[in-house]
Amino acid sequence: MEHPIYRVVAFEKVAPYTLQVWFDDQTQQTIDFRPILTGELYGPLRDLSLFDRVQIDPEVHTLVWFNGADFDPATLHDWPAQVEALAELVRRWESMPA
Repeated sequence: MEHPIYRVVAFEKVAPYTLQVWFDDQTQQTIDFRPILTGELYGPLRDLSLFDRVQIDPEVHTLVWFNGADFDPATLHDWPAQVEALAELVRRWESMPA
């Protein structure tokens, strides 16, 4: 099974926790990350000063944060179709015993 390979080429902060992301296929997404900012990996990014340190990884061409948080560029590209499943996964993480 093939799945398209996308690369993040640029981004811009448009609101708190929300980025406009441009891809190499000339498309873009406006992504509000708040629904998934929980858990060990993504939870620290609720601190806006940490969230705002996002960068594009030059090797894998996706958004990355200082703590190793990242997303598959295909997930970012298809965010509207992915966000509900990601939010459900986050809810399960939150309900797991520590």
